[in-house]
Amino acid sequence: MLLSAHRELKAAIVAIPPKEKDKLLLRLIAKDKVLTEHLHFKLLEDESDLEERQINLQEEIEHGIAELLANRKYNSKDTTAVMRKLNGRINHHAKVTKDLKSEVELRINLLNLLPVVYKESVFSVLSKFNDKLVVYFVKTTQSVWKKYQKLHEDLQFDLKDQLNPLLKKVHQGKLAKAAEELDIPEEI
Repeated sequence: MLLSAHRELKAAIVAIPPKEKDKLLLRLIAKDKVLTEHLHFKLLEDESDLEERQINLQEEIEHGIAELLANRKYNSKDTTAVMRKLNGRINHHAKVTKDLKSEVELRINLLNLLPVVYKESVFSVLSKFNDKLVVYFVKTTQSVWKKYQKLHEDLQFDLKDQLNPLLKKVHQGKLAKAAEELDIPEEI
């Protein structure tokens, strides 16, 4: 039910006394964890808190990749699981902060650090995970590319040196065909 479609309800909400309205608002906000965290960020935090959040998340990404690489027999299934987990953390960061620059920067760093080429046999059970990893990696790269293009040109210039290695990475081996089909450039 959209509020804009119910003008009477909207007028009744506006007419609620401020004290009662505050109680209702607080109850509604408490039901949504992401909204609560977003409001905390927006109302109580500043630019230094954003930097701290980004640094902490970058450390979490580096730690997750280091744990993956520490396992001698890591494979495409393990890599996909780690990528999904860390991508989810970046999604949460983006919902809370609404900061496109830090989101793009974190995703670029994640994708640059992840190993994506595995030589599993076609008959291996893991070959299907290799294909899933390739698709997920390339589509995430495409998403990063689109978001990168929405950034201000000064921010694009700052991130260019980090993005180019990712674009080269996605145009190698098994990733190249999918990258070409999705019109991801080889370099900017």
